[in-house]
Parts: sequence; structure tokens; C-alpha cells
Amino acid sequence: MTSSRHVTPVDDATFEAEVLRATGPVLVDFGAQWCGPCRALDPIIDRIADEQVGRVKVVTVDIDEAPETAVRYGVRAAPTVMIFEGGEKRAQRVGLTTKEKLLALL
Repeated sequence: MTSSRHVTPVDDATFEAEVLRATGPVLVDFGAQWCGPCRALDPIIDRIADEQVGRVKVVTVDIDEAPETAVRYGVRAAPTVMIFEGGEKRAQRVGLTTKEKLLALL
């Protein structure tokens, strides 16, 4: 998964506190260790997290370690990136994508 210190790993136990109760927008990267496209997306997620400090919270969810959250939000493919704000899902993008496309979701 990502290596930026500005990316917070979350799981089934912490998703509500870290994402749903967050103030401001939250970019949620649903991925898995075994997923090649997820690993390709990791540096993009890191750059967004580093460049958007204080504006956007960035978290990662390993779908193997947080199966309840993945099912709850209908994650059927990895990577899937969702934008949450005010406890609600606002946008979603499935598959490997660009930094610009992810920023456009915000």
C-alpha cells in the first residue's frame, strides 16, 4: 500500500471514525496487496496526500483486511477510489486512473 505519512490506513473498526465522522472531504483508496493496478496507483495516492495536506484527508482500505467495509460500499474491483464528505459517498472511480482525474472528483 502507500508510503506517505499523510495517508491513514483504516479497517472495519476505524472506518466510521476516520472517514464518516471526518470534517471535510476524504479520499478513500480501496485496494489490496496482491493487486498490481493498486500498486501502480499508490504513488499517485501518495502525491495527492502530500499535496493536499489540510484540504483533503487520504485513507487506504485493504479490502482483504476490511471485508465488511468493502461489501458495505459495493467494492467489486480493486482499485476503487471513493470521495466521502459529511459521512456520505460523493463520487467514485474504479480502476487505475490519473492524479488529474482523482482531483477532479474532489
